Amino acid sequence: MDIFYKKLLKKIKAIREKLGLSQKTLAKRLGISRVAISQIENGDRKISAEEIAKLSKIFNVPTDALLNLDKDIEVIFEKGIGQKPKKKTDIRISVPQKNLEKFKEVLLYILSKVGSKPNVGESVLYKLLYFIDFNYYEKYEEQLIGATYIKNHYGPTPTEFVKIVDEMEKKKQLVRVKDKYFQYPQRKYLPLVQPDLSKLKATELKIINDVLEKLSDMNAAEISEYSHKDIPWLATDNGQIIDYESVFYREFPYSVRTYSDEDFS
Repeated sequence: MDIFYKKLLKKIKAIREKLGLSQKTLAKRLGISRVAISQIENGDRKISAEEIAKLSKIFNVPTDALLNLDKDIEVIFEKGIGQKPKKKTDIRISVPQKNLEKFKEVLLYILSKVGSKPNVGESVLYKLLYFIDFNYYEKYEEQLIGATYIKNHYGPTPTEFVKIVDEMEKKKQLVRVKDKYFQYPQRKYLPLVQPDLSKLKATELKIINDVLEKLSDMNAAEISEYSHKDIPWLATDNGQIIDYESVFYREFPYSVRTYSDEDFS
């Protein structure tokens, strides 16, 4: 395989990881097997022109930008209207801000409460964040974190998680730890600072605590199976973004609007 293809495949892998997409999720969206994605990224299989065209749509970048190996593609969070790239040679995939500070404080709060539990690894964290976000939206019709969740085989995955955790680790707000839960490898996150509770409303804390009380003792397999029966997940195609509006079709035991409305008083 020539140098061009090797550089191209390395670039594709880097973009996939920056977007927080698993090989399995990308494979489904491309219509090929996960093994094929692994072979492509390892340089054991060439990628077709049709697959490159599909990738440009999935990554939301022009095909010529994907093929231009002199230009880096960066995933960014919007800090404000009119923000421009620092380098003209960079291609940017814009991710809306989605209240990044709130995401960080909620994550720190979750980790401070249940992060030390042996079952709470990255996969469990993804589902806790999902239920916190979607329960709050169902109850109050407002965003709490407002993260973007993708449907994959293991359940809802917050797209912004990887980049936000990278930023928090650089700022020494948390640390990643490789561990094992029984015989399975696990990635855990431990907080290095306390959450700023002044940035979380009483209604937000209540939803967060309710979710943690109900779900934080589940292991990855249990909470994944539980998430697979939630209407928003069921109503979404594999690899697609889960629509917040679908929470209003929930039924027991997932719906939070069936309970007391005392929080509105």
